[in-house]
Amino acid sequence: MSAEELRLELDELRQLEGLAKRPRVQSLLANEIRNVEAKLAKAAAPTPEPQAAVAAATAPARPGLNYVTLGSFSWDQDNDKIRIYIFLEGVEQEKVETIFKPMSVDIKFHNVNGKNYRCAIPKLNKEIVPDKCKVVVKPTKVVVTLCKASKGNWLDLYFKEDKFKPSMDKEKDPMSGIMDLMKNMYEEGDEDMKRTIAKAWTDARSGKTTDSLSGLR
Repeated sequence: MSAEELRLELDELRQLEGLAKRPRVQSLLANEIRNVEAKLAKAAAPTPEPQAAVAAATAPARPGLNYVTLGSFSWDQDNDKIRIYIFLEGVEQEKVETIFKPMSVDIKFHNVNGKNYRCAIPKLNKEIVPDKCKVVVKPTKVVVTLCKASKGNWLDLYFKEDKFKPSMDKEKDPMSGIMDLMKNMYEEGDEDMKRTIAKAWTDARSGKTTDSLSGLR
């Protein structure tokens, strides 16, 4: 698998990790993310020859470089700001490239012990103020401060669509939104929930919707 395919797979795994609710699922996804990160590091940054290593350390940043994706970091917040902590040693402040947008963050760390790293959040939970965001490099970590566009608590760092919100489209059949909701609950639920919803689907088709849905309460 190519480095680009591994990066795409890693981005998707991180999105799934943000959606996961059950501890066992979160653990499985976290393990798989670590596995893909290891493969990506091997594919994107092969061991250089001695002369190549010196050139990589002295050459300026340029388009087309390979990056190791940083998928593991911690974060906290207050009413005004989000702080992201990236544990990476050997970073130089002048070799950090940042792109802050209202709904996304893309940070690149160049020539860190011969490798290039990237930490990107393609869609944030809520808007930020790009001009007020900053990156501060410390000896053992990098602190990224995001200024919230509006005060308040974020439930997550990543944007999440409300999968369990029934559709309110007036042009659709009134039962359509409920059926969509049941479908999502079926995909997310345990075996008991799946059996209950399967029975509800069957009964809904035969006109027993009210009785069937009562089993979900």
